[in-house]
Amino acid sequence: MDENSPVFAIAIAAELAGMHPQTLRQYDRIGLVEPKRTAGRSRRYSMRDVEQLREVQRLSGEGVSLEGIARILSLENEVTRLSGRVRELENALADQVLKSQGRRVFAAGEHGDVIPLRSGTRTQRRTEIVVWRPRRDDV
Repeated sequence: MDENSPVFAIAIAAELAGMHPQTLRQYDRIGLVEPKRTAGRSRRYSMRDVEQLREVQRLSGEGVSLEGIARILSLENEVTRLSGRVRELENALADQVLKSQGRRVFAAGEHGDVIPLRSGTRTQRRTEIVVWRPRRDDV
């Protein structure tokens, strides 16, 4: 179970968020919070949904309209999604740099195993031998 697991019935989620259950129904209707549904169509809220309800309540208390809150939440979700995508691309780029021809550095472990290293890094053990292949423009 994690923060996205839909475990709270509407009464419990409303109590955790400090709201009336009817307010949660209204927010569901206008799309501010979208709880999961059971087979019987009753709402189930996750801890993440409860946190989002608290954020809606905070923004509403600061005078932001419900339409403004919906836009803010949409933009925050987009930023979170894009940040995750950037991390994925950075990892893929780092892997590609390690795999690209002429840029790989390996170390031989004391038992003969091959250990890939990032260019510019040193080995952890003193017993390892670094094998280096220069790039064509270095020669």
